[in-house]
Amino acid sequence: MSLFDDFISLFFPHLCYACDDALRKNEDVLCSICLNSLPKTDFHLKKENPVTKLFWGRANLQSATAYYYFHKGDKVQHLIHQLKYKSARKVGIFIGEQMGIELRDSDVFSSVNIIVPVPLHPKKEKIRGYNQSEMFGVGLSRTLRRPMNKNILYRKQFTASQTRKTRSERWENVENVFAVHNPDVFAGKHLLLIDDVITTGSTLESCIHALETIPDVKISIAAIATAMYGT
Repeated sequence: MSLFDDFISLFFPHLCYACDDALRKNEDVLCSICLNSLPKTDFHLKKENPVTKLFWGRANLQSATAYYYFHKGDKVQHLIHQLKYKSARKVGIFIGEQMGIELRDSDVFSSVNIIVPVPLHPKKEKIRGYNQSEMFGVGLSRTLRRPMNKNILYRKQFTASQTRKTRSERWENVENVFAVHNPDVFAGKHLLLIDDVITTGSTLESCIHALETIPDVKISIAAIATAMYGT
């Protein structure tokens, strides 16, 4: 950092996206305290974990994981809010890079061929300016060294926000809204479906059913955070 940057930071300090404290030199996106204390799940180390169990009887998955635990009002929620609503694209990229470092040593996730973000409807993406799941995918792609393809899966219709809906309402809201371009092209591939937050899993389940139209496909899931706790 130059002397000019030091001077500017006195008046416009770079802040941690999780706790809003000023970042120090050599810190980016997260301060060292948040980087080391935000609640990681380590679900990628467990074949049976709360995220995989969420999809038992609903979808056939190779594996599923999320990087952080999520709880309303906590730092992880604040972090994701910055990503989704405050144009903080670098949050998604940074977390994707961090998570990818851990996933590339996993037997299951190291066999992924293509990273597939949950798509936004074009109208919603135009309003937001970007797809937060794609930002997460950019980071994962860098450290997993696997390509991201944002065109495999697409959303056929615009749907209302899932935030205040019940589990059954969430499923009704996203049922049959996703489809796949050229499914035969991706036959036999291991796809890593990615999203920002897993709560009821309804959106991901709908995506999985669309991806299952691909012959002999294998599907795993990764998200930035999950509300699923337990063992």
